[in-house]
Amino acid sequence: MTLYVLRHGQTPWNKLKKLQGRMDIPLNENGLELAAKTGEAMLDVPIDMVICSPLKRARQTAELITVGRNIPMIIDERIEEISFGDYEGESVLEGESEVIPEDFLHKFYNNPLKCKRPPHGETFKDVIERTKDFYESLVNNPEYKDKNILISSHGAASRCFLCNFYTDKTDIWRGKVPPNCSVTIVDVNDQGQGRVRVLDKQFAKLEDK
Repeated sequence: MTLYVLRHGQTPWNKLKKLQGRMDIPLNENGLELAAKTGEAMLDVPIDMVICSPLKRARQTAELITVGRNIPMIIDERIEEISFGDYEGESVLEGESEVIPEDFLHKFYNNPLKCKRPPHGETFKDVIERTKDFYESLVNNPEYKDKNILISSHGAASRCFLCNFYTDKTDIWRGKVPPNCSVTIVDVNDQGQGRVRVLDKQFAKLEDK
């Protein structure tokens, strides 16, 4: 099994540096164009099926990448983005939010497992748990053994999912938040173990608009 773990294209809230979480924000013009160009660049990449977050930005990205290829898509809530609860819609730019506690963003990016739960939201441990369930459903399904699967997800959710393929599960970000439309490729063997072959590969890039 080969997994292509994708972060969605750019949205208006990405550009404005706002926390999105479960807010169903669509792609902006740049995100649509980048997803389409990524699809063109991946035409020779074999994809048997798509598993996608239910949020619009992930669905739009997957649809544009696989347009014209008649590839079946499954929607799975377990790879939906982390919920920021009451912080959704708040800016991550320094000094621009009166709602987010001062140390929340620092821990979010630098020590995510110590990041406290937002009111009505999720912790990284919550997301690791639900994406672990998703991981197990993939690697234990014999029908997926020889499949090439595109997984269209989000920045935090995709990194939490990838924790399953690392011995050290504390280094969630692996250096950075994945760029929009970046892909991590994972080769999974018959024992359900995976080798992360490429981290944050961008098949196409655009100048920001």
